[in-house]
Amino acid sequence: MKFGDLKKEGHWPTLFAAFLYFDFSFMMWTMLGPLATEIGESLSLRGFTMSDDQQATLLAIPVLAGALLRIVLGIFVDKFGAKKTALISQLIVIATLFYAYMSADTITYSQLLWVALGLGFAGASFAVALPQAGQWYPPRLQGTVLGIAGAGNIGVVIDFLFAPKIAELWGWASVFLVGAVLSTIVLVAYMMMAKDAPTSVYKPNPKKLRDYLKLMRDRDTWWFNLFYAVSFGGFIGFANYMKVYLMNTYQADMSSFGINVMDESNVKVIAGYFGALCIFAGAMLRPVGGAFADKMGGIKSLYIFFGMIIVLSFISAFVALPFWGAILVMFLIMANLGMANGSVFQLVPQRFGKDIGIMTGLIGAAGGLGGTVLIKTFGWSQGAYDGYSAGFLIFAAMVMVALVGISLVKTRWRTTWGAVSGARI
Repeated sequence: MKFGDLKKEGHWPTLFAAFLYFDFSFMMWTMLGPLATEIGESLSLRGFTMSDDQQATLLAIPVLAGALLRIVLGIFVDKFGAKKTALISQLIVIATLFYAYMSADTITYSQLLWVALGLGFAGASFAVALPQAGQWYPPRLQGTVLGIAGAGNIGVVIDFLFAPKIAELWGWASVFLVGAVLSTIVLVAYMMMAKDAPTSVYKPNPKKLRDYLKLMRDRDTWWFNLFYAVSFGGFIGFANYMKVYLMNTYQADMSSFGINVMDESNVKVIAGYFGALCIFAGAMLRPVGGAFADKMGGIKSLYIFFGMIIVLSFISAFVALPFWGAILVMFLIMANLGMANGSVFQLVPQRFGKDIGIMTGLIGAAGGLGGTVLIKTFGWSQGAYDGYSAGFLIFAAMVMVALVGISLVKTRWRTTWGAVSGARI
């Protein structure tokens, strides 16, 4: 397939607009992660000190809201169209960003929780951008089209690269202003470029709530929810909590890299850069995981990736790693989580090809819920034990449960739907 085919068939301005919408939405969705320490210090100066659990809650709410809203917006796409749904959702996000900027000097923790909830609409963009782009193109181009439209995971990397530096130069509130302005520009571009596919191209098959409930009675739905709650949940959870983890554990140890640990604002920026490096591995290696799964089968790939994550989590829990060692281990954890995401979605279309739209919403929601649990678990671990060993052990245990699940279903999957799928399972 040549990329020129995307211009000959379908509607490439909509594809580009969907990519922009999703990419920038993903940036807004994860914005609180790289700003958590700066926001905490600002509140502390006004007499409110966030506990570890409260900080984790603040970071978890956008993930949780984004997970649940994916199902809601997916239903809205069918009922009102992707473009109207995207415009309303984006306006809510823009209003949230402007509110956070204008009230930054007096904002309370409770108000920040509402900001976090508003940012959840950005995380739900997954359920809008992918269907809108995919509806324009024939089945043989779906993989490429959805890969382009869904490349928004890179948005969290951009957050960690630039948000701490902008906060250092102009204050953390300015990050929300920059986000609001960029989101407004994307909104205007989206309004001009994006179009809903006509019924002559896309034969609508609206999803109803009972369609979701029907699939939720299928045991395979819950197995896939578990696998994605571990893989994508691990990715988005660690991505949001990465800077907090590095600052709480390795701030003093950063001097081994020649970093002036007495300059706290610079330390935050450097922690953001190293966090971006780890997150980059997970975001960019997702297609690699899918390619591995195509060659050796999704089940075998998940055995490898989940097995590596368990080993690396035990290392983080039991070994007193220096800063460079922690970065290396987190880089490898995120890389394997990203590749596991690709492997899960190599299997999903083989099992639920006729219901892939609904399953994408359900599994995506499960991934967000998994990320919420991980963030809260790590916040609890730091508060209860002044460290993250317990958090890594609990995460490793969840991955082990997923591995046991793979062992329980692999024979049935390979001898039933896998035998006629035409792909390696």
